[in-house]
Amino acid sequence: MAQEGAVRYLSPVAVDLQKKKYCRFKKSRIKYIDFKDATFLKKFLNEQGKILPRRVTGTSLKYQRKVAQAVKRARHIALLPYVTDLMK
Repeated sequence: MAQEGAVRYLSPVAVDLQKKKYCRFKKSRIKYIDFKDATFLKKFLNEQGKILPRRVTGTSLKYQRKVAQAVKRARHIALLPYVTDLMK
């Protein structure tokens, strides 16, 4: 039997803690997103060329809108493809 007065605690379950998402634009204090920089904009696209959502990238709403606009402009002047099979 257990000793009287002895308190036993269960060890906590190991939980994988994910890093907190942050907006890279706020952290780096970037004001303008250049649509001519295709290599930077590719970080916000998946393999098919679709724009990644905020919940994946961690970008704030204000800058997500600017990223979307920059990607659309880059597509329009043919710096980025609209659709592709394997982009990365």
